[in-house]
Amino acid sequence: MENRHTVSKAETASMNTEEMRANFLVPDLFVDGEITLVHSHFDRVVMGGAVPLDEPLWLLAPDELRADYFLERREMGVFVTQGTGVITTDGDEHELPKGGCLYIGRGVHDISFRSVGDQPARFYFFSAPAHASYPIVSVLPGEGDVRELGDQEHANRRTLNRYIHDDGIQSCQIVMGLTQLHPGSMWNTMPAHTHDRRTECYLYLDLPEDARVVHLFGDPTETRHMIVADHEAIISPSWSIHSGVGTQAYSFIWAMAGENKSFDDMDHQPIDTLR
Repeated sequence: MENRHTVSKAETASMNTEEMRANFLVPDLFVDGEITLVHSHFDRVVMGGAVPLDEPLWLLAPDELRADYFLERREMGVFVTQGTGVITTDGDEHELPKGGCLYIGRGVHDISFRSVGDQPARFYFFSAPAHASYPIVSVLPGEGDVRELGDQEHANRRTLNRYIHDDGIQSCQIVMGLTQLHPGSMWNTMPAHTHDRRTECYLYLDLPEDARVVHLFGDPTETRHMIVADHEAIISPSWSIHSGVGTQAYSFIWAMAGENKSFDDMDHQPIDTLR
């Protein structure tokens, strides 16, 4: 498991491009036949990618967690981002298509990932510490709380799917969902906001090889940017904005952990104050 330490906004202001990417970009989360884990000391979240081929992949606890099994003191949300896949939890199978979501609570011992069909499935999961156990819940694409946002005039028409949140699937602290931009729209979350009480991670999806997202990042009064490709993730600390514009429409999974589970708890940053 890769371990990422916290850095302040003062340190970030003096970073060059490679230093920024080394601290906040997660470029290689999906490796064929492997499970990849990246741990951030921002709210102790773990991002993971699993790409099973011929055999299932089993999620084990890395030494850094000092746990007998991965969810001994944690919870996690899982999305299928490619193909169709099966997540097995203590012997129970949950088959999901692309865009499906599964919440797994603290205390589930055995977890594995398996592909269905000819195309290898890709699983993305987000984990945070948990103080209690909540039931396992699966959601098919479009079955969560769906909000239609933006408009074509502002190039930000998008469908927001909330799955794990205060009024949906219950968790200790994870808030998680999927946003899909409509064709011809390229902007998300502008004007921007921060979450002073939570860390948020983005996983960008549905981008062709020759397309990119310009992800806006950093203190609202001293912003930076990173160029992000398909299936690459961003760690966004509580003090950082998280917004982006693509060379074409795209999707992204957003996942948060921290002080509360209120989706609408955000600190808005007026566009005329951004620098």
